[in-house]
Amino acid sequence: MSAREVGLLRDRALRILGSAKSSLVAGDYDIAAFLADQAIQLYLKSATFQLAGEIPRVHSVRQLFQIFGAAIQRQDEIEEFTRKNRSLIIRLEDAYINSRYVPREYDRDEASELVTFTKRAVNFVKNLEHKASAKKTRR
Repeated sequence: MSAREVGLLRDRALRILGSAKSSLVAGDYDIAAFLADQAIQLYLKSATFQLAGEIPRVHSVRQLFQIFGAAIQRQDEIEEFTRKNRSLIIRLEDAYINSRYVPREYDRDEASELVTFTKRAVNFVKNLEHKASAKKTRR
């Protein structure tokens, strides 16, 4: 695992999140919801890759949060975050499945809520990484 590879995945995750925001503005709500899920999946995978040296081969956001929590050794904070945001996480996972197999449409408010949550989730992961690196620096 190299810092370059992690950086490529992170950059891609953030670009996907930017595309989700653009899709939202353009009125492509189904695409915005799908891309929001893809962005958090890839961001969690990049964070786990950096810590554990492996990219998880799962697509469930809940599972990715658990794997990341174990890698960063902050399961309690992850469990609290996922418990508080359970409904939004499930809806993101549904957007992933629905985009492939279910003819479901998303409205502006729902897609906006998912994109906003994804931004918050990415910031939550970044914050945990900063805490972990600060703790290592103090040792």
